[in-house]
Amino acid sequence: MWWLWWAMVAALAAVVLDFGARAAHAWYWTASLGGERRRRLPPGDMGWPLVGGMWAFLRAFKSGKPDAFIDSFVRRFGRTGLYRAFMFSCPTVMVVTADACKQVLMDDEAFVTGWPKATVMLIGPKSFVNMPYDEHRRLRKLTAAPINGFEALTSYLGFIDHTVVSTLRAWSSENKEIEFLTEMRRMTFRIIMQIFMSGADERTMAYLEKSYTELNYGMRAMAINVPGFAYHKALKARKKLVTVLQRVLNERRAKGKGGRKVVDMMDRLIAVEDESGRRLEDDEIIDILLMYLNAGHESSGHITMWATVFMQENPDILAKAKAEQEEIMRNIPPTQKGLNLRDFRKMEYLSHVIDETLRFVNISFVSFRRATRDVFINGYLIPKGWKAQLWYRSVHMDPQVYPDPKKFDPSRWEGPPPRAGTFLPFGLGARLCPGNDLAKLEISVFLHHFLLGYKLTRVNPDCKVRYLPHPRPVDNCLAKITKVSSSNGY
Repeated sequence: MWWLWWAMVAALAAVVLDFGARAAHAWYWTASLGGERRRRLPPGDMGWPLVGGMWAFLRAFKSGKPDAFIDSFVRRFGRTGLYRAFMFSCPTVMVVTADACKQVLMDDEAFVTGWPKATVMLIGPKSFVNMPYDEHRRLRKLTAAPINGFEALTSYLGFIDHTVVSTLRAWSSENKEIEFLTEMRRMTFRIIMQIFMSGADERTMAYLEKSYTELNYGMRAMAINVPGFAYHKALKARKKLVTVLQRVLNERRAKGKGGRKVVDMMDRLIAVEDESGRRLEDDEIIDILLMYLNAGHESSGHITMWATVFMQENPDILAKAKAEQEEIMRNIPPTQKGLNLRDFRKMEYLSHVIDETLRFVNISFVSFRRATRDVFINGYLIPKGWKAQLWYRSVHMDPQVYPDPKKFDPSRWEGPPPRAGTFLPFGLGARLCPGNDLAKLEISVFLHHFLLGYKLTRVNPDCKVRYLPHPRPVDNCLAKITKVSSSNGY
């Protein structure tokens, strides 16, 4: 009886402690708002001091149920579209519906970038993720043409095409199982390195690729700079990357204009000037390159892997996509070597497959802004200085936006383009991902050649998926690539 009594007392004390700690934490961050502003906050849960909602967030994603985190807010507080929380060490309003996300993303005066400390420090304080609007607009204008311009894409296409063809041949000729995702990431890294820093030897590329992988794992982690934590390891990886890039920059500057032709992104960033004649500093160039490495390598590799898997799992989709690519091949003149941009623009159904993969997989599942003034959305207040966390995943998996959202269905993209705010893999507005066209070109070229001549056979087709930092099979898609046709003419 005494044991039972003490157990009940301990349980009651735990409940009181939990409630008290949560209440004190919520009061600490909201008391200064005053009564009226506090009443206008969206419903939510600030969680425990320091950690807030991070434990629940990490538990949901690491358990293989990423939607459970936001679903818990919807279940407790209703479908309000906005919820207050404490995320990544900041008071936050989580924005989870299409219209609300659109309002935040399109208002560059009321909302500036608000990425977590880990992301800013790893990608770089001089990168686009941390720039004020005017500086972002200036640098975006300077770097847009060398990435997504017609001439740039045309010049990149030949190398991408050649790399894909030779890589697929190598995989199939080895006649052994490979980690498909790992090899895809290596291939896209070689492509992006050629575009941004041509002439790097294999040893340097392997070193950079390994370091970048370590950096990427710390991108969504809490900024705990202690040995054993992902952020600490990622910071060390960033130092390695900066050292190599700085060495190459020094060599390029020492050679000067007469030393080599302007052939890659690094050369262009060294040479570019704005209207007032200002050139980029070394730390600006390095941070911009690291940001583009993330946009043009990591996401492309993952989406290509998933699109290949989904088509292999859906024979009707694969057959339709393959028929389109065969038709494109039949119309290529005999004198043409490889693909050109006109062929790329004809890949309409394949574009639907890629868009559906982007929606379904949600590589970039969340984005961050910070309110510069009090803003009301759906009648709820986002206070000045608070973070707005935009949950793209919730928009893409919303059954009111996409019927049967857990079904992979490229046909949903036939017809008019999606309403603004409902499709956000590259963001929206002035801060739309600057490498989106290049990424889709990379993915399309690989899928074109794969569909025409190869087959993927997974070793563990039902293996679990890990969702952080990006969704991927735990075995990195262990599979065998088999050549099944030579009809593609390559």
